[in-house]
Amino acid sequence: MSKMVPALAAISGLAILVACTTSGQMSDSATPPSTAAQSSQAATPAMAPAPQTQGTSAKLMLDADSQAALSSLASTHPQMGALARKAKAVLVFPSVVRAGFLAGVSHGSGELIENGKITGYYATTSMSYGFQAGVQQYAYVMLFMTDAALNNLKTSSDFEIGVGPTVVVVDEGTAKNLNTETAQSDVYAMIFNQQGLMAGTALRGTKISRISP
Repeated sequence: MSKMVPALAAISGLAILVACTTSGQMSDSATPPSTAAQSSQAATPAMAPAPQTQGTSAKLMLDADSQAALSSLASTHPQMGALARKAKAVLVFPSVVRAGFLAGVSHGSGELIENGKITGYYATTSMSYGFQAGVQQYAYVMLFMTDAALNNLKTSSDFEIGVGPTVVVVDEGTAKNLNTETAQSDVYAMIFNQQGLMAGTALRGTKISRISP
């Protein structure tokens, strides 16, 4: 029992750290970074949402970051870009922060895009155990290829990757051979734009819930 107390304290501390980091990103009222604005111009219309002119600063920043992330994905992994244009919907999390020591906690905010329109905002959260010191930031995207899979996301209070629709996590090697003709799974997901020294980022067990930023 005595060994569990510091572990639980560490997990709580990490959760607060990540929540504060994400909150700071979402509440910053400053103009979105110029890199996000520049790269959003190159985003594929079928993937990226139309620029928003109204809403809170948090939403506007998330919209800009999401456009930039999708633009980056399309330019670095064109196969995923092509698959996104065929998808029923695209769920993108442009900035997920993962921190770890005795346990790892990750958290981030994203948006669901259907036919070029934002139809919802979501949070992603995961926790893992074991020594994993460091801080990492990354983006990830989920491409919903079927109406059934998309409906599962929309009707679940806590959508969990690995439970329900089949989610294929695409890596660098798989992405090169992926195309719209061979894609047969319900959902395709990919982690990209990774920064930091932590290794072993995985999506299985990640929980996704709807939010109102």
